[in-house]
Amino acid sequence: VFRGQILARRLVGQETRYEVEVKTRYRHRFPLVSREYVWVPNTCDCPQLREGSDYLLMAWRHVNHEHTLNRILLRDDGYARPWTPREDRLVREAAQHC
Repeated sequence: VFRGQILARRLVGQETRYEVEVKTRYRHRFPLVSREYVWVPNTCDCPQLREGSDYLLMAWRHVNHEHTLNRILLRDDGYARPWTPREDRLVREAAQHC
């Protein structure tokens, strides 16, 4: 779970790739650097992430069976909400209990 600002959006094949500036890391099981690519397995703009906006994102690390692909994936059951100070407070409080 992290807060990120969407810098760019690009369609690549049947997927959407977002360039994201990672601003705050709340809970992570894999390392994140200051800029990451977040992949969405569709091109229908779901979820709708606008360039220049900040979001609270819950994504998964995806590694294929051959271990040749390692990326951050925002699946259909993922979480992408516009970031607000209230969201920040709720996530910080939840992190203390989880």
